[in-house]
Amino acid sequence: MFTHILAPYDGSINADRALKKAAEMANLTGAKVTLLTIYRHHSMLEASLSMVRVNDPGNIDDAMQAHATEIISHGKQLMKDAGVENVRAFVRSGRPARAVTEFAKKHDADLIVIGSRGLGATGDSYLLGSVSHKVTGLAKCPVLVV
Repeated sequence: MFTHILAPYDGSINADRALKKAAEMANLTGAKVTLLTIYRHHSMLEASLSMVRVNDPGNIDDAMQAHATEIISHGKQLMKDAGVENVRAFVRSGRPARAVTEFAKKHDADLIVIGSRGLGATGDSYLLGSVSHKVTGLAKCPVLVV
């Protein structure tokens, strides 16, 4: 059956549902689970145009990475609460669909379990299609959309 499940996680309700399904499958098959949170990298131009907080003028990418780390920690705890012991978690930056499929290929995931809709921008999903839809088209392994 499956030995390595990749579960992209953004903290959304559908991502929580996908994690539950990935946990069920891992508990049934003994597969290891890898969680992956992707945050969007901001260019220097985008960062310079953003609002700067007087008390915390930090880099936008640092703030995004810190938030992504909080999200993935929560996802890892959900997996442990569901009885999955063999779980690892990663945070990456990039375009979500491409980052997910490249990570799956590089780390030999044989199944991707992903939520049907996440926290992505409405404009992106309207113009380009949802991340889960793109992942199903780009992935070299089976994808379960929950």
